Amino acid sequence: MQVLDMVGSDTENFECPRCGAHDRERHLLLYLRASGVLAELGGKAILHFAPEKRLSRYVCAMGLGRYVPCDLFPQDPQVLRVDMLDMPFADGTFDVVIANHVLEHVDDDARGLAEIHRVLKRGGIAILQTPYSGRLHRTWQDPGIDTPAARLQAYGQEDHVRLFGRDLFDRIVAAGFASDVRRHADLLADVDPVVAGVNAEEPFFLFRKRA
Repeated sequence: MQVLDMVGSDTENFECPRCGAHDRERHLLLYLRASGVLAELGGKAILHFAPEKRLSRYVCAMGLGRYVPCDLFPQDPQVLRVDMLDMPFADGTFDVVIANHVLEHVDDDARGLAEIHRVLKRGGIAILQTPYSGRLHRTWQDPGIDTPAARLQAYGQEDHVRLFGRDLFDRIVAAGFASDVRRHADLLADVDPVVAGVNAEEPFFLFRKRA
């Protein structure tokens, strides 16, 4: 994965020794604050896939109108079982959808993106942090890679089902989103990635449903 210039979790500085927060939680919280998105969540309806316990507390503290934590295989009774490929929600239900490192686990990312687009209100935002290779021109997925050992070798993790390439951003835009992707150097110029334990190469995957 290093040879393929993978942009994703900082596995060398993954978990905070004090609170247990993963690097992807820390980075997303920093992005949400710096972009002003966190402050705008008050009164909003939010769908949060694979909700991180620590990040969820910050999100819910904003006084949301509706918060739906969900997962395909929930481990907490308060988390709703939802399949991203077939969501039980009406069109235009949510203002915000958060899927932090989720798309790489979804069997059909195009269908998943279409569903996210469907359940979002016009002008709503999707936060879609996802690992990808900065070297691959195109996303790579092969049905023959169907065991945990094969996925580990091909995609870098036993439960990943594809290796996104640089076309990832175009794939998301093709689902009907407008890109508002920001870079660490732009939004978080004052944040030392070594001190924060985050990967400065990972951008803020912020997309908006066209109004």
